[in-house]
Amino acid sequence: MTQEIYRRAPIGTHPPNLSPEYRSTPGRAPRQAAVVLPHTLSEVTGPLLVTERLDALENDLTRQRMGEPLGERIVVHGRVLDEDGRPVPQALVEIWQCNAAGRYHHPGDQHDAPLDPNFYGGGRARADTEGRYHFITIKPGAYPWKNHHNAWRPAHIHFSLFGPAFATRLITQMYFPNDPLLPFDPIYNSVPEGARHRLQAAFDMEATRPEWAIAYRFDIVLRGRNATPME
Repeated sequence: MTQEIYRRAPIGTHPPNLSPEYRSTPGRAPRQAAVVLPHTLSEVTGPLLVTERLDALENDLTRQRMGEPLGERIVVHGRVLDEDGRPVPQALVEIWQCNAAGRYHHPGDQHDAPLDPNFYGGGRARADTEGRYHFITIKPGAYPWKNHHNAWRPAHIHFSLFGPAFATRLITQMYFPNDPLLPFDPIYNSVPEGARHRLQAAFDMEATRPEWAIAYRFDIVLRGRNATPME
């Protein structure tokens, strides 16, 4: 199989491999242009991961430990769509994030903010037949990251998606609307300007749960001219 089943992302969709303001990219960016190869059978047929078993509470990051984590409880939901706006059913959606104080539950995180024993920071969900997914979690905090003087990452949630084929694999980040740190973040700003808004969730009053949690909607497009940028 050599035909192009999935159209390649147009220029201006994803960030370039080399973004000098994002200081770790010069050391890992390819020095030569990529060699474009035709799609092969393995790229357009899998991995499907539809048999991957998910536990009942994997999409609720506030109920994975002994008690409630600290911070602002939020609902994050949306749809997984293909390049023509059709739902992508059964997509596996994974998230990971820091806690409300801006610290990851990971030994590599040396930020001196406190760890929360009731917050691990990882979850998974399976999109339904309409491509819908949802998570309950804690709004993550901003944290310093030493990219440059006084560098702070805006609040964000990492997403990893497995669509129907390897060509629809996506790793990206979701940001919150009107975050004042966005104009200063080299990672966010490495995304082409016209595509950055696709990384911002929308406040969703209708999905808010009264007296319990506010909600954000983050739709994700896996391919095409309106694709969600990778990060």
